[in-house]
Amino acid sequence: WEINGSFYQPSAFLMMGIPGLEALHHWISIPFCALYLIALLGNCMILFIIKKTQSLHEPMYYFLSMLAVTDLGLVLCTLPTTLGIFWFNMRRIGFDACLTQMYFIHILSFIESSVLLAMAFDRFIAISHPLRHPSILTKTTVIKIGLAIILRGTVSLFPIPFLLKRLTYCGKTELSHSFCFHPDIMNLACADIKVNVFYGMIILLSTVGMDFIFIVLSYILIIKTVIGLATKEECLKALNTCVSHICAVLVFFIPMIGLSMIHRFGKNVPPLVNTLVAYTYLIIPPALNPIIYSIKSSHIREALLRALRRK
Repeated sequence: WEINGSFYQPSAFLMMGIPGLEALHHWISIPFCALYLIALLGNCMILFIIKKTQSLHEPMYYFLSMLAVTDLGLVLCTLPTTLGIFWFNMRRIGFDACLTQMYFIHILSFIESSVLLAMAFDRFIAISHPLRHPSILTKTTVIKIGLAIILRGTVSLFPIPFLLKRLTYCGKTELSHSFCFHPDIMNLACADIKVNVFYGMIILLSTVGMDFIFIVLSYILIIKTVIGLATKEECLKALNTCVSHICAVLVFFIPMIGLSMIHRFGKNVPPLVNTLVAYTYLIIPPALNPIIYSIKSSHIREALLRALRRK
């Protein structure tokens, strides 16, 4: 403990694995290792194929590259602490290290949300204004969108670590997960956390919440456009280009909303449910996104097959 008058700040937190199943952590680590390996190899493969295939140098695949980089970042943020607990029971994490991990996890989550919104906008332009699509989403525009996404996530979350450092902590230092999460750290404080709660809610609603609303609006406009197409084949072809993105949106937003609700309102939710939702939120999307896009995108499949034949 670092003590300064009435101000108390722990030197470290204790992370939690899967409650009630501590004796099975070595066995449980096997599926986690498989998911991490799929996420790392899958997203690296997506980036490699897009870089090497000239025909994939277009907005849809630039945004997919951003999604893959973000997923890799999320995997690398949580992998050391999660496998450290499962393999070596290394539960201790320094206070500042915890805040750093939390900051990057939240930034990457916000960036992923924004990238999914950018991909929805790309699909809307491609379906509603196909002739103007190349002139609207130029390479320069895509780069500007990417920089704006990073800047929004970085700036909006910048005060969070400082809001946590000003709090007085006492009693429990045990976190609910094998990674650091803002509501989890905040709830360990014995000081007034109204500012943290208010700021966290405002930022969540104004970024991820607005992203989700605009994604839904984009698909309402896409469906309206598709209904006006001449033939059933054209409708199905247009909608088929959106299937991968819709799956990625559902895989990301459903666990994220569930985890946020549990931390804020689920006081009586069993710890095991809380833990499983958290792992689903941070590990499943990075592992599934490459699979979803590899299965549904014929261009990526063909480029992958060509790369394998060359090998």
